Amino acid sequence: MRAITSTEFGPPDVLKLSEVEKPVPKDDEVLIRVSATSVKYGDLVARNFKGVSPKEFNMPFLFWFFAKIFFGFRKPKIKILGSEFAGEIESVGKDVTSFKKGDQTFGYLGQNMGAYAEYICVSNKGVLAIKPINMTDEEAAVTPYGAMMSWSLLRKGKIKRGQKVLIIGASGGLGSAAVQIAKHEGAEVTGVCGTSRLAFVKSLGADRVIDYHKEDFTVNGETYDLIFDILGKSSFSVCKNLLEPNGRYLLASFKMKDLLQMLVTNIRSSKKVVCAIASGRMEDLMTVKELIEKGKIKSVIDRRFPLEQTADAHRYVESGNQKGHVVITVKGHK
Repeated sequence: MRAITSTEFGPPDVLKLSEVEKPVPKDDEVLIRVSATSVKYGDLVARNFKGVSPKEFNMPFLFWFFAKIFFGFRKPKIKILGSEFAGEIESVGKDVTSFKKGDQTFGYLGQNMGAYAEYICVSNKGVLAIKPINMTDEEAAVTPYGAMMSWSLLRKGKIKRGQKVLIIGASGGLGSAAVQIAKHEGAEVTGVCGTSRLAFVKSLGADRVIDYHKEDFTVNGETYDLIFDILGKSSFSVCKNLLEPNGRYLLASFKMKDLLQMLVTNIRSSKKVVCAIASGRMEDLMTVKELIEKGKIKSVIDRRFPLEQTADAHRYVESGNQKGHVVITVKGHK
């Protein structure tokens, strides 16, 4: 089968179209013919992990060290990237009862990745579900990660109806989902992003969008019940005065100082720092599917690239010009 592989860390050019052995499902696995996958921040990091220093990594040193062990110090251990997918089940192992041949599915592979390929094997207990009836394969393929993680993290941030919520980094995969889920939860949502993505974030339902190139959101006099900082681009010290009493500063990416601030604020302050990790669970994917089918979450596709142009897709995402999701089409989509 065809797959995009990388045998060294580096720029997009390390991604090569290769012929690799087609996987064979185990007794508890399904074989999926991949229709589409995505390019997300995690794919960019994994592709060039050798060049990511502990300081540049968005998590504490120990997280970076364990990630180095997992992804490889000098050469990639994960040779096929891609963590999200949509596709059709071609065959099932003898112990699989939840799925059958021909099922249209979508899901999330996590850090093991492997979706930049024509076929993948997925455990029937993995993060896998029947594709939403109101999404194409391409739309479904770019949705799981951001929507699952945002749903889980916003719950940890104790989002409530009527709250004012600020989302810093509202145009990325996680941020764009957070905007929609926060609106679904009944919040008044302000998104922060760059100039080229203002219309995109507004189209997701944000009540207000701030262009960080032109406006400093920390000095406009607005206050919020919840601030969700996607990539830790701000800080609690900067955002503290923007929080209402009992407000929460929620971090999806954090450093050791943020963990210490979480401990301190948990004891001494009514305004809390919340550092949260979401691993992605089947239950979360099923919730996301339900929200999609109710029309609460949508996926906006910016550009499509065929599998053989995956390196170009990575270059485009790294350019910072994307206005929505970038999808890689592997097979004919539905």
